[in-house]
Amino acid sequence: MDPLILVPYLPRAERSPGPEDLGWRAMCQVLQEHQMCPRRKSLLRARVMDFITSTAILPLLLGCVGLFSLFKLLQWLRMRAYVRNAVVVITGATSGLGRECARVFHAAGARLVLCGRNAEALEELSQELAASRALEVQTHKPCTVTFDLADPGAIAGAASEILQCFGHVDVLINNAGISYRGAIVDTSPDVDKRVMETNYFGPVALTKALLPAMIRRRQGHVVAISSIQGKISLPFRSAYAASKHATQAFFDCLRAEVEQHDIEVTVISPGYIHTNLSLNAVTADGSKYGVMDETTAQGRSPVQVAQDILAALGKKKKDVVLADPMPSLAVYLRTLAPGLFFRLMASRARKERKSKHS
Repeated sequence: MDPLILVPYLPRAERSPGPEDLGWRAMCQVLQEHQMCPRRKSLLRARVMDFITSTAILPLLLGCVGLFSLFKLLQWLRMRAYVRNAVVVITGATSGLGRECARVFHAAGARLVLCGRNAEALEELSQELAASRALEVQTHKPCTVTFDLADPGAIAGAASEILQCFGHVDVLINNAGISYRGAIVDTSPDVDKRVMETNYFGPVALTKALLPAMIRRRQGHVVAISSIQGKISLPFRSAYAASKHATQAFFDCLRAEVEQHDIEVTVISPGYIHTNLSLNAVTADGSKYGVMDETTAQGRSPVQVAQDILAALGKKKKDVVLADPMPSLAVYLRTLAPGLFFRLMASRARKERKSKHS
């Protein structure tokens, strides 16, 4: 009971109490003891928490850390086992992300089929990989197939040559692509078609050519390297964003259709990667852009992205966004607050237009 409650009921003193008064000293002692109770409770609570932490919580935390580490180790082992000795086809393998994917998958023990337009560059990469030695797994000398994805007439022959390398395909990584910079009003339809041929129609045709063999074996994994711009569109990237939106839609449909054949489909949507993609981009008139964008220069390392792709395959993920928090947030912002999202894109367009004219 709080002693202060009794104050109104105490007899009134004829004089003001002082330190020499016995009642005063008794009241002060009661009040002091009352004030000490919370301190004693706090001290007791601290001792109880120390006891729990020392006897229960700390071992539990250590156990959780150990279980998590074991789980990650098992995931890593399963990831590498998934592609070990698997036949992996990589398009656009001579540069950028494709080249790093070739190195990462080769080190994991995959049997590679490297595809690209430059036969000399493909052979150089093949020799580099063959000369490397992985300490953990047995590696295999890569096979090379030279063709241009933008040439519809070359796809069937290339698919036949790919199948002849190792007899089948386990994983197809549709990585080859081209970027674009320009205003819609200034862009020739031929440029739109060129970007679509390389980024959409070529990968679709190659996938269709190799798919029947996967279905017969009831085994295969198709990977499409899309972009964060396959989910959101940035100004002055219309042809590129359109091709990646189409890629996302096609491979989402493919995933649903081939599930009955036990075939996996993964769409990877990276953000900015530090490669020569912007340097090799085409402009509104079809010429080469030739500029390293600041966003591209500050992008993620292609080695990290290649390792993330390998991990996504091992986990059989369906749709993976490999971007910084801001681009990832923009994906949700477009759905949850489209008005705000489009105002932000319009503001970005104004800034980019102003910087070009300054």
